Amino acid sequence: MAIRRSLKLPITLGVVMIVLLVALTVGWILLAVFGAMQDDDQAPLYWTLLTVGTTFLVLVLVGVIMYLALSVKAVNLTRRQSNFIDSVTHELKSPIASLKLYLQTLNRRNVSDDERAEFYRFMLDDVERLDHLINDMLEAGRLEREALEGELEDVEMTGLLQQCAAEVCSRYRVEPDVVRLEASECYVRARRLDLDMIFRNLIDNAVKYGNDRPQVEVTLQPRDDGRVVTRIADNGHGIPHKLRRKIFGRFVRLGLELERKKPGTGLGLYIVRTLVRRLRGQISVCDREDGPGAVFTIELPGVLTNGAPPEKTEAFKEAQP
Repeated sequence: MAIRRSLKLPITLGVVMIVLLVALTVGWILLAVFGAMQDDDQAPLYWTLLTVGTTFLVLVLVGVIMYLALSVKAVNLTRRQSNFIDSVTHELKSPIASLKLYLQTLNRRNVSDDERAEFYRFMLDDVERLDHLINDMLEAGRLEREALEGELEDVEMTGLLQQCAAEVCSRYRVEPDVVRLEASECYVRARRLDLDMIFRNLIDNAVKYGNDRPQVEVTLQPRDDGRVVTRIADNGHGIPHKLRRKIFGRFVRLGLELERKKPGTGLGLYIVRTLVRRLRGQISVCDREDGPGAVFTIELPGVLTNGAPPEKTEAFKEAQP
């Protein structure tokens, strides 16, 4: 509520000041013109004052508009940071509380072998959840560092996507056929870790935000212009059109943080977009044509190799940044 009030105040103040300045400018122009018509000897003075005053008021008006825009931007950033703190706090507290409960139970009670194995499995899930959170935060922090030439490699995309899909299915304990992959052999020159972060985050979101029985379709197709197009489609509720640009911002998660049932920090899609742009690629999102859900499309520089090693393919070298 405090954030909403702080947002309402600068908007109201800015709008009132803009209206007053416009009214003042119009009134001044009318008075100056009227005065000039009354006395020809004082006409130059009126027009000089009119020019100087109008210029000053225009500058003030521009300043007020900039103030309003910056105020809204600052409040929105504060809101996103508060959202981020809430999500991180929840993401840290929940697995730690769960780990504590399982460890206390194992320490104070004699449990069967089956129960002990189940407890270990749950604790491992909690540790993986914490590891995923820390990796996202570390990755967001290192996005400012450019990749060195020695860190780049020719990554075979089909194997990478298969690995990302297997890791996500294992994390959510769903059948491997939940993620269906249709791919052609092609390569992208980048850090493997960057590509892994891009596609693991997108497939993770597709499974996490799918319906009760998630189905994810991943297609990988190279184009004749040397671009590799990957589409990741889910069967969730989709993303409203007016929010499709917003979801790629830092700390952005749709809805109220404390009312969410899905874990997350609001960093995943921000990391994805930043890494895709660094690779001179593009990312977009749209609705599925054959039912509910969203489709993320990623275009990256690459080429179909037809079985030849990428270092022997001249077209591949020309397609790289």
